[in-house]
Amino acid sequence: MKIRTRFAPSPTGRMHVGNLRTALYEYLIAKHEGGDFILRIEDTDQERFVADALDIIYRTMKTAGLEHDEGPDKDGGFGPYVQSERQASGIYLEYAKKLVEKGEAYYCFCDEERLASLKQVIGDKEIIVYDKHCLHLSKEEVQQKLDSGMPYVIRQNNPKEGTTTFHDDIYGDITVENAELDDMILIKSDGFPTYNFANVIDDHLMNITHVVRGNEYISSSPKYQRLYDAFGWESPVYIHLPLITDENHKKLSKRSGHSSFEDLMEQGFIAEAVVNYIALLGWSPEDNNEIMSLQELIEKFDYHHINKSPAVFDIVKLKWMNGEYIKAMDNEKFYEIAMPYIKEVITKDYDLKKVLDLVKTRIEVLPDIAGLIDFFEELPDYDIAMYTHKKMKTNSENSLEVLKELLPILENHDDYSVDSLHDLIMGYVQEKGIKNGQALWPVRTAVSGKQMTPGGAFEIMEILGKEESLRRIRVGIEKLEAAV
Repeated sequence: MKIRTRFAPSPTGRMHVGNLRTALYEYLIAKHEGGDFILRIEDTDQERFVADALDIIYRTMKTAGLEHDEGPDKDGGFGPYVQSERQASGIYLEYAKKLVEKGEAYYCFCDEERLASLKQVIGDKEIIVYDKHCLHLSKEEVQQKLDSGMPYVIRQNNPKEGTTTFHDDIYGDITVENAELDDMILIKSDGFPTYNFANVIDDHLMNITHVVRGNEYISSSPKYQRLYDAFGWESPVYIHLPLITDENHKKLSKRSGHSSFEDLMEQGFIAEAVVNYIALLGWSPEDNNEIMSLQELIEKFDYHHINKSPAVFDIVKLKWMNGEYIKAMDNEKFYEIAMPYIKEVITKDYDLKKVLDLVKTRIEVLPDIAGLIDFFEELPDYDIAMYTHKKMKTNSENSLEVLKELLPILENHDDYSVDSLHDLIMGYVQEKGIKNGQALWPVRTAVSGKQMTPGGAFEIMEILGKEESLRRIRVGIEKLEAAV
């Protein structure tokens, strides 16, 4: 049997990290076994529909590298792949009526006022527990109400006695008391199916073999199982995924600032790193190697090793992993994605690729670039205390002496390449009989005005060029002389 999985997002906004993990695991399960990965759009909740959310779904999937085999734009013979289009054909109402005929569902005509009277407070939630009132209407009464055009919903008819058991490949057999199952709505008053009902119908008709979802759906799964049993259909393999929490072990929410894929892209993360990291939120390979390409994930992914315990979304670890991806990245690709960040800071005519070469191994996310390279654009107004460095054996006095002695040497030198500057200044160090740091620390401080820089004095001066380097050294001399 060919494995077929589906990702069925609702077009309601940006894609949450949890939804992307579900899509990723479904993709990996299918591809690991040479199966099909289907994209289906669940737009039955018209009230929550967001106009550009469909574009977000396509863009996110493409950026993440999760190419679907079938979907709204790739008909594999099981279309349409958009639920509103399927609903227009009357397919969901047709199947709901089959359940009504079997006694597994019934028409409900209760109005808002009556439903409000059934509200109960359970824990800290106010919920409606339906009392099966309309189940007891005669066929004649039901037909009369339908003929008169009275609004209705169709509810699942769940028993109040006995138990229902379903199997999950991660959690094993799960049994619930039927008394806990409410008669969920299958068809809403607007004629649209509920998410829960449409999923079951579509999964069966599209030959979906494995259904992957968050473990918050475990409580709903017995109702899904009863629908499969009512139709006499074989149920799919259920795989429920552990909750994703923030660092405080609370459910990852939008307030965290990094709950969606697009949030992370805007924060300068690399798509491949995000996908790699999300794969590890609930699963780990047997070899414990954490850095994996999508192809390596396909090869290694065994869903039976998915954990039950919640997975913590650790932004610090994601930043580390992102940094590793940047270090390993092809230089030309790095220039392409990093150039917009550097151009926000540097407007002068420098060799920006050389600047990026200095920062590539020193950043974790792309916005880190700005704070490392801003001194190229403009020399900051720094404190001369920076010239004093105990380890380098420098202070204001000997730094001033070095800069004043080096200035004419540098003025008379035209080759400002790294190698040439190295030979020139190291020749001065040797002749003067001082430690390397006693010359390099004052020069680097003067040309950068910063305690920490992504490159040494030679690399910085090569990028700045002769005139700007000399100007900055003269500024350093003036600062030091003013303090003497």
